[in-house]
Amino acid sequence: MSLRYSDDQRLLADSARDFLAARSPVSAQRRLRDDAVTLGFEPHLWREAVELGWSAIPFPEAFGGLDFGCKGLGPIFESMGRNLSATPLLSSVVLGGSLLHLAGNSAQQTHWLPAVIGGEQRLALAVDERSRHDPSQVVLEAKAEGQGYRLHGDKYWVVDGLGADAYVVAARTSGQSGDTQGISLFLVPADTQGLTVSALPLIDSRNSARLQLDQVQLGSDALLGSLGEGWTALETALDRGRVCLAAELLGMAEQLFETTLEYLKTRVQFDTPIGTFQVLQHRAAQMFIDLALSRSALMAALETLDDATLELSQRARLVSLAKWKAGDTAIKVANEAVQMHGGIGVTDELDVGLYLKRVRVAQSCLGDRDFHCERYSTNA
Repeated sequence: MSLRYSDDQRLLADSARDFLAARSPVSAQRRLRDDAVTLGFEPHLWREAVELGWSAIPFPEAFGGLDFGCKGLGPIFESMGRNLSATPLLSSVVLGGSLLHLAGNSAQQTHWLPAVIGGEQRLALAVDERSRHDPSQVVLEAKAEGQGYRLHGDKYWVVDGLGADAYVVAARTSGQSGDTQGISLFLVPADTQGLTVSALPLIDSRNSARLQLDQVQLGSDALLGSLGEGWTALETALDRGRVCLAAELLGMAEQLFETTLEYLKTRVQFDTPIGTFQVLQHRAAQMFIDLALSRSALMAALETLDDATLELSQRARLVSLAKWKAGDTAIKVANEAVQMHGGIGVTDELDVGLYLKRVRVAQSCLGDRDFHCERYSTNA
């Protein structure tokens, strides 16, 4: 396993860093928050990102993709974390697009994937039904009716759900809550009768939605993959999203660490920089160690996403390790950044608070630390 990106991936990282620093700095996220932008991101920025090829990275050339592999998404999400940049790359490409590619038939892929890659259409994944992420606990019911299916139930915390053109909805066609068998995937256009989408505000001011499906009638062509066999594709797409979130969390943690080190060098108390205080040096050293361990776990997880020879349990362990460690480290670094900046660290004047809020949400998204500790032990 390499702990470094390849030359091509480093070029992608440099390009993403320069682009986001110029077009989507932290001040842009402040503006989105202050203006209460419903989408949570700037459409023109997303179009520019699409033109750079970001949405095409993991998909085959047959659909207009670059066939660059999922590992190529890592440096982009790290740069997004460093700049607090908001795009629908996770929701539409990594989650929704992956499920179309993994489970969709040729007609569904031909109709949707080029539009998703080109940025003309946007997807969102609707899986969670509780306050905490647990995809096996799906209870939203999909009953066979005539030549199609009728869906009834609610979905929560749908990432970038407001304004999406269609939703990939995980529903139960057999079995009980907690069973992995019996979960099916359905593609539900946003204008489907009986579907209501409403905002669920979060502390990071990003786009999150609730879906209410009131006896939604779908044709047989809405089913992605085989009936009741959606779990493998769902877990694969979720693992891709979890690793991308781990990369974003690491990017935020590294940026906060560098910001805090600079403050320790310039803040003076008792006529000396506070960075000379041994207790603060020890705390900074511990953060540095946690960041190095997080990068190791992230790179191992990124390798698994494109390795078809790995067993699902192996991938699950490495992905959960990366998501847990990156989330744990990001929370520790964010807390230390607030404390080491003193009273000003909790004010809106500094960017530290914006990072702290996004870290909290990203750490919980697609499974928090407790979820991934349990998942890791289950697959040991």
